[in-house]
Amino acid sequence: QIRYSIPEELTRGAFVGNIAKDLGTDVAKLAAANLQVLSDSDSQYFSVNVNTGVIMVSERIDREQLCGQNPRCFLHLKLAIENPVEFYRIEVEILDINDNPPKFPSDEVSLRIYELASLGARFPIQPAQDPDVGTNTLQTYHLSANDNFNLNVKARTDGGKFPELVLERALDREFRAFHYLVLTAEDGGSPPQSSKIRITIQVLDANDNHPVFDRPSYGARLVENSPLGTLVVKLNATDVDEGPNGDIRYSLSSHNSAALRQIFAIDEQTGEIRVQGNLDFEEATVYEIEVEAKDMGSPTMEEHCSVVVEITDVNDNAPEVILTSFSSTLSEDALPGTVVAVIHVRDRDSGEQGKVLCHVSPDLPFQLRKDYEHQYSLLTSTRLDREHVAYYNVTVSASDLGNPPLSRHTILPITLIDVNDNAPQFEQTSYEVLVAENNPVGSVLVTVSAADPDSEQNSRLSYSILRAGGTDPGLDPTRYLSIHPTNGQVTAKFPFDYEQTTYLQFHVEVSDGGSPALRNRTLVHVFVVDQNDNAPRVHFPRAGEDSATQFRISPSIVPPALITKVVAIDADSGRNAWLSYHLVEATDLGLFSVALRSGEVRIMRALQETDASEHELLVVVRDAGEPPLSTAVTLVVLVEEKGPEALQGSEAQAADGGGLPTITLYLIVSLVLISTVSLVALAALGI
Repeated sequence: QIRYSIPEELTRGAFVGNIAKDLGTDVAKLAAANLQVLSDSDSQYFSVNVNTGVIMVSERIDREQLCGQNPRCFLHLKLAIENPVEFYRIEVEILDINDNPPKFPSDEVSLRIYELASLGARFPIQPAQDPDVGTNTLQTYHLSANDNFNLNVKARTDGGKFPELVLERALDREFRAFHYLVLTAEDGGSPPQSSKIRITIQVLDANDNHPVFDRPSYGARLVENSPLGTLVVKLNATDVDEGPNGDIRYSLSSHNSAALRQIFAIDEQTGEIRVQGNLDFEEATVYEIEVEAKDMGSPTMEEHCSVVVEITDVNDNAPEVILTSFSSTLSEDALPGTVVAVIHVRDRDSGEQGKVLCHVSPDLPFQLRKDYEHQYSLLTSTRLDREHVAYYNVTVSASDLGNPPLSRHTILPITLIDVNDNAPQFEQTSYEVLVAENNPVGSVLVTVSAADPDSEQNSRLSYSILRAGGTDPGLDPTRYLSIHPTNGQVTAKFPFDYEQTTYLQFHVEVSDGGSPALRNRTLVHVFVVDQNDNAPRVHFPRAGEDSATQFRISPSIVPPALITKVVAIDADSGRNAWLSYHLVEATDLGLFSVALRSGEVRIMRALQETDASEHELLVVVRDAGEPPLSTAVTLVVLVEEKGPEALQGSEAQAADGGGLPTITLYLIVSLVLISTVSLVALAALGI
């Protein structure tokens, strides 16, 4: 048996094999042996050239026609030789060639798939047929690139391969209502052959699409305080579904606050959002409105979007001044630069309109220092004096940079706390007081008054008496005087006696209640004014009480002879010491006279025989005080024929020279001095 293998579809005359060579026989012998080739089939596919011993193809061989899908295909021949007769079996294996492409039953197939079909759903496609066998038969399928389907090939036990479309990604009719795919069947030949089938997939609609806004979010800008009804934005949403599934209604989402719903409203048909409340930049600079769009399908599907509304600021808010730290009281000895208040300023507006500048009046002893943005410190700029200004109303003015600018004024009341920095001051540097002697005990001689511009305890004054320097040590003022410690009234402890004390000088010291206390002094001059409290006193002639002094004169005395001189002294001064002499009573008033100022007693006419021999004269010495005081002296003049004139004359002369000129001079000097001092004191008191 001889076996040959040839591919199908060889051309006629194609070489199959050399029998002579394969049988090891001479070609000539084969030709003489009448070589014949007999086939088992009805067709004679081979022939033998007896001259060469070569078997050749005599007809077209189609393996698929001969053997179908059998994996091996053989043609059997019989070779007959005569002389002697011999038979040889020849087996020719027909090898498959890739001469047939896979072929689908039709060129196009249509599928209708619901767009909500589950992922993983399988859709079988009629398989392609390839009559070739082995590697030349159908080996694989290829699906054109797409987003939704994958290809799955099921292999049967008989080697058949069936393609299936597997849904890997959800369908969306609104995105693509038709899908056009190409399925390619390919064999394993070399080169491979293939065929294609077009697959048309129609996606059936379902309400699987929610409305879609043309933008993921919307933005708008409005000026605060916009009028009601102002259009904010017009929304636009579309639904690619059909019919009721694509009919859209707009509404504000329930996620929006109640306050926001009072400010904005939306038209459910047009999607227009309008202002229906007050817009205030200071309450909210941005509003984010959540809007939903619903279709009318079943079930309803919805979509949400946000609308961001930015509010543009308008300068409608005045700056605010907030006291972070403030002391309404300040010690007057605070140094310049002392912090009184820390001020925080803010303006609810934004941008330039929210920038704030602060200032205080330059006329006040305060200034503002900017610590950093929005914070200022109020400082003292100069020394303070509570006694000059005890209370300040510092107006802090805050202005923004808007156009027109808005401002706000805040008044900070600042009270200065007193410091004992001022000594008490008397109203007068010195006081001059005229005090009538014999003043009542406890009478107010003078009230010294001092003032202290400090306050409260620092201005509570206390008075005391000090002895003035240079004053007679025996004249201790505290012995005669006392002073009320609070009202400064100087009172007398004893009555003054001009005849003992005419002048007193002392200091009054005042001290305040501060710590330490401050003091001041003033000088007080007390002039004792004389009162007419002393009656004249007769020094000559001396006489005992209720007795008279006798004088003798000659009957021949010649008028106006001096009989005697009454000498009197008044311990008072001034007018109170001006004495006058008066003849009040006499035996004969025309016979004698008394000099008004000198007190000389003279005889005025010659004595006559008819005149009495004894004359009694009552002389009254009277001062010029108010009321006047007086002293009387009785003189008895005896007329004797042989009177001792020498004695009378010597006594008169002694009386005349015994002190009258000295007393008179003393009185005159005292009167002038007292008058001058009184006038000066009165003038000073008047000033």
